[in-house]
Amino acid sequence: MIPHYDNAEGGNHDTRFCYLGETRLRLFESMLDDDTWVLGVDEHTGLVIDIDAATATVVGNGTVTLRLRGESFVHPAGMVLPLSLLQDPWNLANGATPKSVSGSVQAGATVAADRPVNPVEPSRPTSLDDELALQHARFADALSNRDADGAVRACLALEQAMHEWSADSLQSDVMDRCRRELRSMISQLGDAAVSGVREPRSVVAPYVEAMLAVRATVRAEKRYDLSDVLRDAFVNIGIEVRDTPDGVEWSIRDDG
Repeated sequence: MIPHYDNAEGGNHDTRFCYLGETRLRLFESMLDDDTWVLGVDEHTGLVIDIDAATATVVGNGTVTLRLRGESFVHPAGMVLPLSLLQDPWNLANGATPKSVSGSVQAGATVAADRPVNPVEPSRPTSLDDELALQHARFADALSNRDADGAVRACLALEQAMHEWSADSLQSDVMDRCRRELRSMISQLGDAAVSGVREPRSVVAPYVEAMLAVRATVRAEKRYDLSDVLRDAFVNIGIEVRDTPDGVEWSIRDDG
């Protein structure tokens, strides 16, 4: 059994398989007897074996891998395997379908090696580095779309991930990078709180349209004194008004 099977913190070095790497794992496999195989358990993942029910359930954030001389069979969190599969996985490599099991699995159900018995949530990032990249992208996308709720959710998700991975001693400098990213997110949310995340035109449009309606009325009545007042008001609030053959158009000046 190899823990930390999915470790990927080595940068340019292959630290998978608990720092064995692919080359050394293959060498290790060549030394095993014919009946011995590799069970890989990802970081923050477990395999709970129920002797009475004769099942094994994958739990946690990652996957469990049955590796048979270089051929891997990956089982995600939520997968329920028959205990007989762990006792003799070679039938799986030969294309055999595991037998039905009882207990937590509904009677008569077939436990397939390539799908969970019950629906599971989409797999989560398998390292804090991956979580950092995911939430950074979600936060940036939310701000670009002026989605305040989405930006806050990304910020909170990163903070939660930092808490969940805080006990992991194999994260190198990623926790420091997460802290810097979280501070940046909070700073950007503070700026947004001052300037607003809604599209400015949507905010001022009702007021501008009302002023344009008044402008049309006073111009129709040739109240040029009031028209001049409205013109100056538009200039002062940074609104550019243009009379075109198709009607009145307006925009917010870049320096407004």
